[in-house]
Order: sequence, then structure tokens, then C-alpha cells
Amino acid sequence: MGKDRYHAVSGRGSQMSPKGLGWIIVDSLDTMMIMNLTEPLAESRKWLHRSLSYDQDQDVNTFETTIRMLGGLLSAHYLAGRLPDVASRRDSVYLTKAIDLADRLLAAYESPSGIPYASVHLGRKVGLPSHADGGSSSMAEAATLQLEMKYLSHLTGDERYWRRAEKVMQVLDDNAMEAGLLPIFVHPDTGRFTTSEIRLGSRGDSYYEYLIKQYLQTSATEPIYLTLWHEALAGIERHLVTTTRNAHLTIIAELPHGIGGPLSPKMDHLVCFLPGAIALGATGGHTVAHVKAQGAWTARKEAEMALARDLMKTCWGMYAVTASGLAPEIVWFDVEEEELRPRPAGGRGDGGEDGKKGGKAKRDSLAEWKKDFVIKPLDAHNLQRPETVESLYVMWRVTGDPVYREWGWKIFEAFREGTAAGLGRGYTAVGDVRVVPPPLRDEMESFWLAETLKYLYLLFSPTDFLPLEEVVFNTEAHIFPRFKSQWKTGWERNRVAGCGGCGM
Repeated sequence: MGKDRYHAVSGRGSQMSPKGLGWIIVDSLDTMMIMNLTEPLAESRKWLHRSLSYDQDQDVNTFETTIRMLGGLLSAHYLAGRLPDVASRRDSVYLTKAIDLADRLLAAYESPSGIPYASVHLGRKVGLPSHADGGSSSMAEAATLQLEMKYLSHLTGDERYWRRAEKVMQVLDDNAMEAGLLPIFVHPDTGRFTTSEIRLGSRGDSYYEYLIKQYLQTSATEPIYLTLWHEALAGIERHLVTTTRNAHLTIIAELPHGIGGPLSPKMDHLVCFLPGAIALGATGGHTVAHVKAQGAWTARKEAEMALARDLMKTCWGMYAVTASGLAPEIVWFDVEEEELRPRPAGGRGDGGEDGKKGGKAKRDSLAEWKKDFVIKPLDAHNLQRPETVESLYVMWRVTGDPVYREWGWKIFEAFREGTAAGLGRGYTAVGDVRVVPPPLRDEMESFWLAETLKYLYLLFSPTDFLPLEEVVFNTEAHIFPRFKSQWKTGWERNRVAGCGGCGM
């Protein structure tokens, strides 16, 4: 209790700051609420109220603190007034702590461009540039702060949070990058990108996730984010989607040198947020059947859902092909050389129906799959990440296809069998998913509790529990309501969107 880290193998805790920041507790509050764990929730709330202080001599990562800590507090505030069985009910504790933390995080936005610094000193309320990458901030981290700050403004009536986080989107878009695909580093002094590398894994992922989620969060009243989402998704399809050599599985590759350069057949597990995001974009969180009944289904939505299904299968394959049943951190795929060559500005123009991509029928033989998945020793660890089960949850909710529950249960069993620390100490990261049993690492990320277990729990919950058409999950799986804001989007694009034929 009160420790920031948990080491499950040795059964001990450690701190990230002199007095602790409540890292595990705050990140887990809404998981306890959803599961109706009243006694640990009451103990956690008491610790939060009596012991947690952000007035510390400590610098923290702006992004991680926003999504985990601020997001956790705001989600707890929302759920405490919504779920009938939550013992704490809504009170001022969670919101008061959230405001205190957010007021300190605002210092990160005090850069010449408005792009937040990578870190902020909590006690001194000063933004700090990154010690690496020439002082640049991660593009995804800078653009994954908006849901939290917008919801806080909605709750408090204080417009500052909304406008500071919203400004980031304008600065990024003003760079007018091709096809809606953004490089992974941006400098807070200039607001300009400092690299050409494009990927949907680390440093790139959640920018795209928050495009569609910002649109959904404010109840479709900010269409600029839907435009950005459609533009980016069309760019992904044109420039990043390719297929494997043997099973012809769909993957999202990387562009180490930007558009116009060769593809790299590397795919982080982090990319597996994408099937769920695509499904949310196509359905708005409703079921496919509901959207069709409303007469709102289009050929474009059908194509998007086909891509979501294809990518979901590939992400499941990351688990299915290993000896332990657990996914590695990164997979390299066997892809034909011609698939990796630089592409023309119009992209490759892949299409097809009925399980085909680029004219190649998919092969569902596990033996064929195993030929395509290349797991390197340095990439073979598993940190208990949530992205695949997150997308399985969304895909189950919108399609009703039981295969997503079946895959999720197999993943749950693999976690139980392969990551148990023993002696009732919980579960832990592992070092090599290619062997059985996988070697245990003495570390447990808070997202195991905040995200992975939460999404697995919700995958098997009644479908009317926290319905997707009423809520939006931040990138740490913290739950916010959809709402209509008193404010309008405070910026406009200074260029014509290059969406091509992406369609609405």
C-alpha cells in the first residue's frame, strides 16, 4: 500500500519519488470500482485522502502522469457517481486531487510552441525538456493528453486545461504532413518534427487513437477530429499496410525514413490498439447490427471493419505462435521484398473481399503463421501489455462474434499459467515467451491492473455494462463519459485536408 512499484517475485514495493505518488493505487481505482472490490477501494481512498501529496521534489513524465494518474483520478470521480455498488460514492477527494495534479502538469505546456515538454517538476511546477532526442518530445505523448484535460475542463468549468491540450493538435497539424501520418518526434521550441520516421508503435501509437476518441468524447460535436482520423486511416492503408509471405496476414509496417522510403516489417504489440480503434471509428461504439439498422452502414465502413478483423487476427497470432501462448514485445514479419519497396504517392491500392488483401487468400494454418512471425531475443519479453485484449473487447462489443471471447480466454489462461509469481504474490512480466515456463522478471507495470485485467474482465461482462456508445476509454483504460461541451473547437486547419477518397 502506497508504493509506486510492485515486485511480485520478491513480494516487495518500491517508490518513484521520496513520498510516493500513488502510482499503482491511483491507476487501479476504477478497476476496483468495476469489480466491486469495496474493501481495498475504501483502504485506497483513505490512503489517497490522508497520504498522497504532489508537492514533492520530483520530476515526472508528462504523458505517463496524465494518462495514469490524472486519468485514474478522473475516472474514479466519474464511476463513484455512476456505479450503484461503489461504496465510496461521488465525493470531492478524487476531483480535488485531480485539479491539484493538473495545475502542476500545466507547466509542461509553457513552451514557445505549446507542445508540452516531456517532463514536469511537480513541486516547482516547471516543464523540463527531454534529456534525449535533442530535447524533442514524443509526438504520441504530446498528442495523448487531450481526453483527460478536456474532461477536467468540463467538470470544473475551467477552460485552461482544454485549451492548453487542444493547442497541441493545431501545432502538429500545422506541419501539414503527408497522408495524415506524423513523424514520432516534435520539438517543443519550434513545434516542428525532428525526424521523418513514422510508426504506429512506440512514440506514434496513441496520437491516432486519440483522434477518433476526441471526436467521440465530445459527442460528435468536433468534426475536425473525425476528418483527421479518416485522413490518417486512409494514409495507414495506403502506406503502412502490407501482407506476410506465407499466411498472407495483414500487418502494419513502419517507415523508418518516412513516406517515400522502404517499409520495415516490424510491428510492436503496441500497434494492436488499432483494430479496436478502427471498429470504434466505423461504428461509434454501437454494434454493427445497430448501425446497419439505422441505414448508416456504407461500403467504406465495411472495408474498415474488414481491416479491423484482419489486424485482430494478426494480433491474436502474436500469442498463438509462441510456446507460452504469450505475445512478445515486438514481432518482425517475413514479407516479400516487393512488399517493402518504396511506394508511389498514391500508395499500393490494395483491396479485395472475402478474406483477401492484394489478391492473396489468407491461410489460417498455424504452421503457415509460424513461418511469418520472427521473434528476436531482445524482443521476446512480455510486459503484460493490454493492447490485444483491448481490441478483442471492442471487437466483441461491436460485432458479437464469439471468437474474440475465445481468443481472450486463451490469452487469460496463458497469463495465469505463464506469469504467476507464486505464493499468492500476483503476476509479473516475463523475459522470453518462446520457452516454457518463461523466465519471470521481478516487475509488474501498473497497466496490468489498470488495463489488461480490466479489459479481460469487461470482455466477459454483460454487454450493457459500461456501454461503448456512452463512454470513452483513455489510453490507460480509464473511463470517461461522453459529453457535450460548452466550448467549441478553438482552432481550424490552415490547409485543405488531403484525405483523398477516404470518405466519411
